[in-house]
Amino acid sequence: MSVFTRSRGSALLGGIALVGASALVLAGCASGGSGNEGDGDGSSQEARDLTLKIGTILPQTGSLAYLGPPEEAGVGLAVDDVNEAAKGVAIGDIVWGDSGDTDNKAYATTIQKLISEKVTAAIGAASSGVTKLFLDDAVAAGILTFSPANTSLDFTNWDDNNLYWRTAPADTLQGEVLGNLVGEDGHKNVAVIYQNDSYGTGLNKTFQDTFKSTGGEIVAEQSYNTGDTNFDAQISAVLASNPDAIALITFDEIYTIGPALLAAGYPAKDLYLVDGNLKNFGKDGKWPAGVSMEGAKGTTPAGPAPDESFYKRLNDWAVADGRPEIADYTYANEAYDAIVLISLAALAANSSDPADIAGKLQEVSGGGDDPGEKCTSYADCADLILDGKKADYDGYSGPITFDEHGDPTEATIGIFQYGADNNYTRIDL
Repeated sequence: MSVFTRSRGSALLGGIALVGASALVLAGCASGGSGNEGDGDGSSQEARDLTLKIGTILPQTGSLAYLGPPEEAGVGLAVDDVNEAAKGVAIGDIVWGDSGDTDNKAYATTIQKLISEKVTAAIGAASSGVTKLFLDDAVAAGILTFSPANTSLDFTNWDDNNLYWRTAPADTLQGEVLGNLVGEDGHKNVAVIYQNDSYGTGLNKTFQDTFKSTGGEIVAEQSYNTGDTNFDAQISAVLASNPDAIALITFDEIYTIGPALLAAGYPAKDLYLVDGNLKNFGKDGKWPAGVSMEGAKGTTPAGPAPDESFYKRLNDWAVADGRPEIADYTYANEAYDAIVLISLAALAANSSDPADIAGKLQEVSGGGDDPGEKCTSYADCADLILDGKKADYDGYSGPITFDEHGDPTEATIGIFQYGADNNYTRIDL
């Protein structure tokens, strides 16, 4: 499938979408916190001793628990890379924490722990709905909150004092890719089952708007609430509408909804999944034996191309840390890039203060009117900054290029398909 470029407001034509937009320069402090004064004339500066404290509020339990291992591995590996580079920034022990979900509310304990620990930045949550429940507390405490997976449109204009950032693109992009994919596959009458929260409703709306613009019709839509365990009514309703495709915008509820649809005789090849439920079912041990997802497709934010050597490094980090091998790598790229960007922004700001770091995040991502030199690792970007230059970090998740709201303006949505082993492979490259 071809690669298509998309600017805000233009039509999306294909599977991989690059979102481009102009961005305003954020005013950032040149020094502060625990940093040393810079030269102020753009000349080379001495390496600075900046120590950051990173906390995580990622799903170890709850309906998105499968995202925890790759995201935590991304954080851990990036911290190791920053520390091993030894170029001005050091990160101490990571304060690991569970976000849970909106049902089990593990986030409530974790955010208070991170605040009491005085972390520089909290990485998380994965769920937009969870982040909404603790973000105001983090902002009030002056903590930088950086999510690798939040996609809700609501965060773009959140009153966050510039302290909320994310490497995951907003749902508008994934919804457009999914809607066009279903239309391009020749489907005309589609049903949707979606989670009734900010993630599900936002993604569902964009998907439906895009799919209908291809000439298709939504013949049924059914929602459910977080914590629901019985979906018989929703399944019966969508099957009764006789759809030629079904989009499932869910989290772990896929383990109930998917097998039930297949048991009712609905073909797997006409099912479409999203980032919240796209999993390697053949590896996680939770999918019912003998239930095939072969032919089903799904979308999720992804790097421009799979990087197997990077995935191996993530898995090696997890095993060395005493963790299980990683079953899939969803949002690992975005988590890794979050740590690198925070570290580069601290170096550019000459400060370990969260507000000062936030003031440089757009710059080190290449956003603003005067982007710096391209670089693809913390070490290489840090060398540029230490030489008095601007760095433009392009990471494993893509170019990123933050706008003034802390949203990435360049991102890639990958398209995946399940094979006979119930694991997915990328098909849009």
